[in-house]
Amino acid sequence: MKFGLRHVRAFSLVELTLALGVAALCLLTVVALVPVAALTNRSAASQTAATNIAALAVADLRAATTASPMLGITIPTDPTSPARFVPPEVVPCNSGHTSITSQVRYFDSQGQANASFGSSALYRLTVTFVKNTTATATTGATYVNIKVTWPAAIDPCAITASGSVEMFAALNRN
Repeated sequence: MKFGLRHVRAFSLVELTLALGVAALCLLTVVALVPVAALTNRSAASQTAATNIAALAVADLRAATTASPMLGITIPTDPTSPARFVPPEVVPCNSGHTSITSQVRYFDSQGQANASFGSSALYRLTVTFVKNTTATATTGATYVNIKVTWPAAIDPCAITASGSVEMFAALNRN
């Protein structure tokens, strides 16, 4: 009779420990990236909403003649008139505050505009008409600087906001 040990194929305890260590390290790396991904997602969502608000403001201003129908922003009739316009150097801030010639609207999470700040306001839309130095009183584009910042409670001229989207538009009024 012949007795012998059979050769059994299996992982050793050292190999198993190493494999579990590598798997734990990979899992820890993925778990550590979750907060970064959530923050990036929130930032992207805020930027998209702000861009949509700015695009809405431009479309609303282009559709209007004297006042925008949705936002109620008053549009100057004379692109050279200094009463409503400010030179480009101070758009839209003046001495650390939003310029008095700027028109401000606030938006909530549903995209509803309001002329006054409320507790549900998330975004601040600042519309500033800029003097067109090459226009005449009856011809020429109306220049407008549009800036959307968040959170809405912060005046972007006094304190740096968490995020902002800014665009410049020329409205053809001829």
